Amino acid sequence: MTDYPKPPFKPQQQTVPGDQSRMDPYPDCGETTYKGSGRMSNKIALITGGDSGIGRAVAIAYAREGADVAISYLDEHEDAKETARWVEEAGRQCLLLPGDLAEKTQCLSIVDETVKKFGRIDVLVNNAAFQMSHKTLEEIPDEEWVKTFDINITAMFRICKAAVPHMAAGSSIINTSSVNSDSPKPTLLPYAATKGAIANFTAGLAQLLGERGIRVNSVAPGPIWTPLIVSTMTDEDVKSFGEETPLGRPGQPVEVSPIYVLLGSDEGSYISGTRYGVTGGKPIL
Repeated sequence: MTDYPKPPFKPQQQTVPGDQSRMDPYPDCGETTYKGSGRMSNKIALITGGDSGIGRAVAIAYAREGADVAISYLDEHEDAKETARWVEEAGRQCLLLPGDLAEKTQCLSIVDETVKKFGRIDVLVNNAAFQMSHKTLEEIPDEEWVKTFDINITAMFRICKAAVPHMAAGSSIINTSSVNSDSPKPTLLPYAATKGAIANFTAGLAQLLGERGIRVNSVAPGPIWTPLIVSTMTDEDVKSFGEETPLGRPGQPVEVSPIYVLLGSDEGSYISGTRYGVTGGKPIL
């Protein structure tokens, strides 16, 4: 299916972090559309931000490709339970790990709990992110700037550092960057800055871990229809969301998940240090 909704979208402001069940149109995370083919049989994946949006789509895809998954999320318990339901319906195990990744202890805990449950980590997907929209520099609170970096990039460093000792040669780390990493939207200044840092962090980490046989890549989505959008953007931004892309619409989470499957599977065994755009036609350089 490629006949996905195009703007305009109706006003639907939510509080952070957002509730996927209240979105209209409802995002397609692959619940009824993604078909697996055993490309990740018996792998163990830890996915941050796995309750909804891209994270849910990746969890569903991984489960249908044969992987067990652990899902880290803030406090969106109903969304997380829905993701777990789809994972378990695919015949795989799902470990739910609620908590705030802005806290170092939580970053370490999700790795510890995953290893305690499954014994190892084969694929680490650092996908959790925070953003807020601001029209001027002056209205960005210092605390929000720090929080954005803590969740989006510092947590990534901490989780990678904790996870790598439990990852064997052939394992994969996939970090979610953004089209904002090289084409920053000014009203998303803190978020865009972290996404540039993620792209750089990924490229350096791939070189650092190459001798261990661990691959590291990043995915740079364009505008994707997720709860982050309706909970952090104005009604006017939501109304026109995605219309500036060559395809004229936002992407659906299920349209992003296949690149995570490639990078997490053995089919991507010689792919490392690279950033992949899923942008609806908007170039990344």
